[in-house]
Amino acid sequence: MFDITNPIFSDEEKAREHLEAQRWPHGAVCPFCNKLDTVKAAPMMSKPSKKNPVSKPVYGFYHCRECRKRFTVCTGTVMERSHIPLAKWMLAFRLMAASKKGMSAHQLGRMLGVSYKSAWFLEMRIREAMTPADGESGPIGGGNLVVESDETYVGGSARNAHKGKPIPRKHAVVTLVERDGQVRAKHVANVTAKNVKEHLNASVDKASYLMTDESKVYVKPAKAFSGHASVNHSQDEYVRLGGFVHVNTAESFHAIIKRQMYGTHHAVSEHHLQRYINEIAFKWNHRIALGIDDAGRTAAAIKGAEGKRLTYRRTDYYA
Repeated sequence: MFDITNPIFSDEEKAREHLEAQRWPHGAVCPFCNKLDTVKAAPMMSKPSKKNPVSKPVYGFYHCRECRKRFTVCTGTVMERSHIPLAKWMLAFRLMAASKKGMSAHQLGRMLGVSYKSAWFLEMRIREAMTPADGESGPIGGGNLVVESDETYVGGSARNAHKGKPIPRKHAVVTLVERDGQVRAKHVANVTAKNVKEHLNASVDKASYLMTDESKVYVKPAKAFSGHASVNHSQDEYVRLGGFVHVNTAESFHAIIKRQMYGTHHAVSEHHLQRYINEIAFKWNHRIALGIDDAGRTAAAIKGAEGKRLTYRRTDYYA
């Protein structure tokens, strides 16, 4: 259960201790040389100021005798070099992991008491933490399991375009989802047989049984799998063979995408679209496939923050 009064969301020391326990359950590990036994706590003294004229020890700093480097629990994560308090980071991780239909940067900023730019900074880095690293997400399906493939489009429409302005282009997302299992979703420039084939080959075991709609882009790629069946949406056919043939699971995932994009964010640029898709897929995979609760998803997101950095040029903000 989410307890907003938990001190890790308001007390900086408690937040640091919680993060250290999450990242280093057996003690501090040097992020530079991965040593455990050569690490010792090395508190620093605060710099005197008018408000606090007396120097005090600042805890959370460690020193490695092996590589002679100093580090904190944030070193080597998306939180590195951030001036935002750790307590706010912990609350942001929890809110992002618990919000099924996402949370806008404006809303997060109001809840944390930070500026829109800082909230945007937090959200994009947490989405990066929710993105699987190379090799972490293997192919889905296999063993004659059913994998559904479908595509959807995210973007503007002619009726919403300002007068005299070009109509915003729609952006395609191809979704591959194992029934009662994990999802692999990817933004593609265009839905073509080549793009779909690349996504299928990279994300689905060839022993899977593929379910699609009537789109011709699946005709050739589907031959590589153990079986293929489709429904004809243009003829109002959505389910057949006693409920076995359908792509309703993929469309359920698309429904969450639409609700988050249009209901929460209202507009998302193509430049950042894949990270938003990764966030939605992360929550789906941990909630539907693994049955993990909000606290578990938060812990998984914090774990995913390790070994990642995300920097932006000034022109990248709000793109």
